[in-house]
Amino acid sequence: MNVTVQTTVNTYFNYINGEWTPSSTGNVDASVNPANKNEIVGYVQRSSKEDLDKAVAAAKKAQVQWRKLSGPARGEYLYKIANAMEKRIDEIAETMTREMGKTLPEAKGETARGIAILRYYAGEGMRKIGEVIPSSDSEALMFTTRVPLGVVGVITPWNFPVAIPIWKMAPALVYGNTVVLKPAQETAVTAAKIIECMDEAGLPAGVVNMVTGSGSVIGQGIIDHPDVNGITFTGSNQVGKMVGQGALARGAKYQLEMGGKNPVIVLEDADLELAVDATISGGLRSTGQKCTCTSRVFVQRGVYDQFKEKLLAKIKQLKIGNGLDGDTWMGPCASESQLNTVLYYIEKGIEEGATLLYGGGRPEGGEFQNGFYVQPTVFENVSPKMTIAQEEIFGPVLALMKVDTVEEAIALANDVQFGLSASIFTKDISSMLSFINEIEAGLVRINAESAGVELQAPFGGMKQSSSHSREQGQAAIEFFTSIKTVFVKA
Repeated sequence: MNVTVQTTVNTYFNYINGEWTPSSTGNVDASVNPANKNEIVGYVQRSSKEDLDKAVAAAKKAQVQWRKLSGPARGEYLYKIANAMEKRIDEIAETMTREMGKTLPEAKGETARGIAILRYYAGEGMRKIGEVIPSSDSEALMFTTRVPLGVVGVITPWNFPVAIPIWKMAPALVYGNTVVLKPAQETAVTAAKIIECMDEAGLPAGVVNMVTGSGSVIGQGIIDHPDVNGITFTGSNQVGKMVGQGALARGAKYQLEMGGKNPVIVLEDADLELAVDATISGGLRSTGQKCTCTSRVFVQRGVYDQFKEKLLAKIKQLKIGNGLDGDTWMGPCASESQLNTVLYYIEKGIEEGATLLYGGGRPEGGEFQNGFYVQPTVFENVSPKMTIAQEEIFGPVLALMKVDTVEEAIALANDVQFGLSASIFTKDISSMLSFINEIEAGLVRINAESAGVELQAPFGGMKQSSSHSREQGQAAIEFFTSIKTVFVKA
């Protein structure tokens, strides 16, 4: 196997006011490799509220001067960070694979995306931030401008440990905010690599700070802190609602991106090879650990058997293993907790009467013994109200369902609490338009997998998938700034 063995295990500190600082608790947590739980990737700080308070104070102080810089000047720092990351792309990607489990090509692609996001938002520093509005007073000038929120708390998950922190931090910074990052503890080593690049780029002290630790201490501390003006969160619905309620209670601005139960609809006129490949890629890459991953597959009855046969034939050829192995297509679950969650839902599907077509357990063999591996799993005879058809699994589990018409498929696709992404495979323009108009999802894709969105496009969901705001692209300015209306009388 093409596996790189690390001989030393480093301890990673918090980054506060431009310095790498150990936590006041003196405690650390081990970040383990999900492909081999006996391998420690690094140790990260288990911080206290005292550490968080120092980080917020540093961010608040730094924001006074940071906001005074021009947009282009702030953008120059983002270019420098991107260049620093580009030089270390292989190191960052390998760290991600060892810490989170996704395959090395996926990790490298995500790191490259993070670099591209930085460069995109560096350019956003040159764009307009207001407009002139006609006044009823002919001797007055009225216009709008945008001002930063102040200190932004960034709470990020483990499944995209480079892309998600960057697509939150980059716009926050270019629009004049300072940042306190709380990454997922499971991927905090990868987060530290990003912050190292920011440090190398010469970002002024206090503009970006990172504090690692538990959600109950650091996450809750960000929610409650009176000097945190905005909170951007990606994670579970349960935690997201806590973030929103806490922020609302003290009047802080908040942005939530949460779960999905994303459908794919395959009609009788679809290109079945394309539909099968996209269903596998959308549902099983990253071991299904994407909020936009395909979970439910609605197939028109006339092509159901043919689609199922092609799908199973290709899934059986997928290579499971360590993400650093060049032959691996699907790595392990990111943690033992996530593995147990996936196995719970598989058992629930069996108990509720769904037919298990493939997978359903842990792969056997020596190389799998110490990792958090699960087989790609396919169910059929799934009723719309079964648990596996309603709740987010966040694992490589596909639920196949037969439908007679596109209208039935859309109605069933909408019959969940989530509304993040959805896709359809068809050559019929009328069906495409019906899907675009009627599907309750923030991201709609035609003849393409449900997972993924281009960085320059707005991203977010409907219903319980988000707080109805949008991330990425030019839409990001709506969250990270406030509009100021100015009236000037000569």
